[in-house]
Amino acid sequence: MNRREHYLELLGLDVWELRRPAGPSAANAEPPQPATTPAAPPVAAGPIDEPAAEGAEARGADTVWERLREEVAACTRCALCGSRTQTVFGVGNRRAQLLVIGEAPGAEEDRRGEPFVGRAGQLLNSMLRAIGCAREQVYIANVLKCRPPGNRDPSPTEVAACLPYLQRQIELLSPRLILVVGRIAAQNLLATEVPIARLRGTVHRFGPAGIPVVVTYHPAYLLRSPGEKRRAWIDLKLARLQLRRALEEDSGQGPWLAATRLTVADGAAGARRGGLGGHASLDGANSA
Repeated sequence: MNRREHYLELLGLDVWELRRPAGPSAANAEPPQPATTPAAPPVAAGPIDEPAAEGAEARGADTVWERLREEVAACTRCALCGSRTQTVFGVGNRRAQLLVIGEAPGAEEDRRGEPFVGRAGQLLNSMLRAIGCAREQVYIANVLKCRPPGNRDPSPTEVAACLPYLQRQIELLSPRLILVVGRIAAQNLLATEVPIARLRGTVHRFGPAGIPVVVTYHPAYLLRSPGEKRRAWIDLKLARLQLRRALEEDSGQGPWLAATRLTVADGAAGARRGGLGGHASLDGANSA
């Protein structure tokens, strides 16, 4: 049986033989009959096992996420529960390779229930685009899930009460890179009092899995201090390089790997296309 006949048989189709050439006895020869093969048994309708298993796993993960969200929404571990409008759990792709962590919600975040909105959020979006990422591709969360009154710095008690929620989010995500924005977030996540100027420029590690961590300035600080945007761009290039290395180690495929295979020249061009201004200094987003 040749390959074509084999495929036809698998499909349950009849295999027809070619008609014999006419000859002296052709008139008396019986007409050729189709050579039939047993029909293949019908295939049961329904999902294939592997995708079904993956779907069940995804549904289970979604359930865990929603339970954690509900736990955060009902949290009364510290006094901030009495002054908040609502908790700000986090937003983004729950299978993201990049996790962005900030300090705490501001007034607009407290009102809308989403981290990094307003001008600081627009600048963060531009920073992400500069390294080839869309906001929808990453996950964004804060150390605190409730807004401190007057946007003051979180107290050690508040951080201690809320940090386990963030640690659980990190466990569920298992990101390949964490980008921490701002001094408060960096010092609390890394459990250090080292100034942000010394935390920048180094790849830190978080948790038992040793997840790479890159520290940069908070977008709100960059809006107040545009002269620091050049340093922030250096941090973003380090983050992009670290993410590319992590994904290549995993031999990953898909848009994430393609998005991070950029040279320094590509990154500068991407910064200009993303509205980050000349000299790759994030200037263009300052007017957002």
